[in-house]
Amino acid sequence: MSEAPAPRALIAEDEPLLARTLSRLLSEAWPGLQLLGVATDGLQAIELGLAHTPELLFLDIQMPGRSGLEVAEALADDWPDDRPQPLFVFVTAHDGFALQAFERAAVDYLLKPATPERLALCVQRLQQRLAERCAAAAPALDARAALMQRVQSLAPAPAPEADAERIKILRAGVGNTVRMIPVSEVICFEATEKYVNVVTAHGEALVRMSLRELMARIEDASDFQQIHRSVVVNTRCILSATRDEIGHYSLSLRGLERPVKVSRAFGYLFRPM
Repeated sequence: MSEAPAPRALIAEDEPLLARTLSRLLSEAWPGLQLLGVATDGLQAIELGLAHTPELLFLDIQMPGRSGLEVAEALADDWPDDRPQPLFVFVTAHDGFALQAFERAAVDYLLKPATPERLALCVQRLQQRLAERCAAAAPALDARAALMQRVQSLAPAPAPEADAERIKILRAGVGNTVRMIPVSEVICFEATEKYVNVVTAHGEALVRMSLRELMARIEDASDFQQIHRSVVVNTRCILSATRDEIGHYSLSLRGLERPVKVSRAFGYLFRPM
């Protein structure tokens, strides 16, 4: 079996001295780690993160352009589906951001200036997490490949379900109430872990179904457009698209007060003609 490639890390830190110190300490604590460089603000951290998709990111929380917390959210939104999600370590001079950091799935949280002893502990945690990820991925990939090979060689592809109900009216739950929502009234669909959030001008409700299954069963989905891996919008409700400094668009939708993010993969839909 070939040896796993060396993990890669990106540092985002706007103070040059602290960036150099963290780079040096990381090199000493983890000689096999490949340091890709230093982003000096949040916008550059997002650009470099998406360009290189490193396994690890050390993010200063308070940076110009975007905070480290905002960088983590932006990267999670646009991270390629074929790459494992990165491991985040947040670095800050204040401990008041710890809860927000761990809410964003931080592996660790370092206070400036990081000491060699504390960074060594952080490295151990990261190495353990990477090892667990590799151990879990290898048998799953082997089993999946073997199963697919056997299925393809021995069994025909299953026929699609002809009797699946075609949806014109959604039966969506709001607490103990079931709302009957015409599909034409939907502003957007937002996928959550186990449900789809159905957003209308009259409020929001939940459908116990995956977004993919729901869109496949809607009788006429011609007015709906996917703009994010977890969001589909009614194109008749789009009022405008606004582009930020790093090229991300957000939509203003009729009947909805909050903006809706467009992922980088679907940004081309809203570029000027």
